[in-house]
Amino acid sequence: MEAESEPYVRLATMRQLHQAVADLNTARSLADTLQAVADGIVAGLGYELACVNLVRPDGDLVVAAFAGNSAAEALITGRVGSRASWERRLSMGECWDELCFIPHTDGWVLLDDDVPQWHTEGPEPRFEDEWHPEDRLYAPMYASGGGRDLLGVISVDRPRNGRRPGAWGREALQMYASQSAIAISNARLRANMQRALVRLEREQQALRASEESFRQAFEYAPSGMAIAEMGGDQHGRLLRTNDALCRLLGRPASVLRRYSFADLVHPEDIGTLLRTSAEGGRAELRLGRRDGTYLWVSLRNSVVADTTDGPRFLLTHVEDIEERKRHELHLAHRASHDALTGLPNSAELRARLSARLCERPHSTTAATAVEALDAAYGDVEDVDARTHGFRADGFEADAVAGGVPYDHHVHAVAPDSEQDDGTKGLAVLFCDLDGFKSINDRFGHHTGDAVLIEVARRLTTCVRDGDTVARLGGDEFVVLADGLGAADAADLAVRLRNAIIPPIRVDGRAVRVGASFGIGWAGCGMTVEEVLRSADQRMYVEKRSRSKVHRRAG
Repeated sequence: MEAESEPYVRLATMRQLHQAVADLNTARSLADTLQAVADGIVAGLGYELACVNLVRPDGDLVVAAFAGNSAAEALITGRVGSRASWERRLSMGECWDELCFIPHTDGWVLLDDDVPQWHTEGPEPRFEDEWHPEDRLYAPMYASGGGRDLLGVISVDRPRNGRRPGAWGREALQMYASQSAIAISNARLRANMQRALVRLEREQQALRASEESFRQAFEYAPSGMAIAEMGGDQHGRLLRTNDALCRLLGRPASVLRRYSFADLVHPEDIGTLLRTSAEGGRAELRLGRRDGTYLWVSLRNSVVADTTDGPRFLLTHVEDIEERKRHELHLAHRASHDALTGLPNSAELRARLSARLCERPHSTTAATAVEALDAAYGDVEDVDARTHGFRADGFEADAVAGGVPYDHHVHAVAPDSEQDDGTKGLAVLFCDLDGFKSINDRFGHHTGDAVLIEVARRLTTCVRDGDTVARLGGDEFVVLADGLGAADAADLAVRLRNAIIPPIRVDGRAVRVGASFGIGWAGCGMTVEEVLRSADQRMYVEKRSRSKVHRRAG
């Protein structure tokens, strides 16, 4: 390339350039391609040094390949120049179409920037177009696609003919840079595809291993597992069950596939199941077994997808909690029921009564309700305390400005015993046994306990389903009976008293107790203690009104 004007030299250069481009397209990896770019400039374009600076993901440029000087290659390969410094260089000097030439007269300002560079010693130029050792020539490489996305920069040094490249040399370098950009892009694409294939194969291997692990974990899990459909007409249908679930429910897998959990759940727990199945979650409910019994289980649901856009399924873990639930129910029963008689205890009685009362009366004030009780049974203390904070129109005193009655539930009101207007209310019958202390003193607590147990049984058999018979403590019992008028409550008290009077046989001995009943009424605006105290006071009024003999005789 010593005399570019001679045609035979141009042809030789074209052959060298053609070979260099062919080497670009036969490189096997990105690293080989980058080195082929640098080697092709030295072998095919007549430069003694070539450096390939590649743009990194962070935007800076790294020296990725070097050719022509092993010492320089070892010194600067891998070094990084900032994007700002490179942009400054590419905006300086003379633009030879896509090339950038910075003559030594301008390049001195770049000696202290961070771009890796190599300069060789040499004499000063003797004529105008002679190459100076500090001249710089850059060929930017842009990604294909018509944009200006910088892929890297090729820098060349020391043309073998010692002259700045002419029109043919510039065109050849620019064309080579364009072909190099295509080769680098293709090498990157191949590398990405190879990595993607390797990653895909690894993911498929991992998926196969995961599926096998899941299958074994599903099939051999010690607790029940099921996969159910989610959505569509077959929502909730069991698609797959493991052996543990089949044993738990006493049904083979072929039979379970005909059902959904909604078909197996206890009717009282269907709402809990539907809430749990909607978007996954956890619940405790009862599932039906083949023998017709129900088993307490814990359901833990997870929503999973078969593929990225495939159908969703419900993975359900079923754990047998029958023993724990039985223990919890036993503890809850013990906490809310009397250990001797099995009746609800004082705390449970108060809870049930409190659930029926609110702080504000509906159509009468608390004072009106108490006055109705007073009219039937006599004076009751602390009327002012019961009516504190309420107005005659049924509004709370501090909520008058709002003007909205508190009527979120059916208010409990007391019937008028003098005017049988058909009003029904929540009757509270307070029962105290007569003569029980003497039985305890004469025959011992064993006999006394037997009497209490039998009295509890007789009281329970005389009330309706839904009524509450509770033991308040000692020989005191309370009956809650809703929907009774004043006459109905009085009739119930007589029936209960008559049921208690007959002799009770304990260890071959017949003993008798009587009973005194006081009838109170639960009304909204009253507290639980006020209701019980009112009924207790009525009981003592009734007890004092009868002689001791009559009390024992019932």
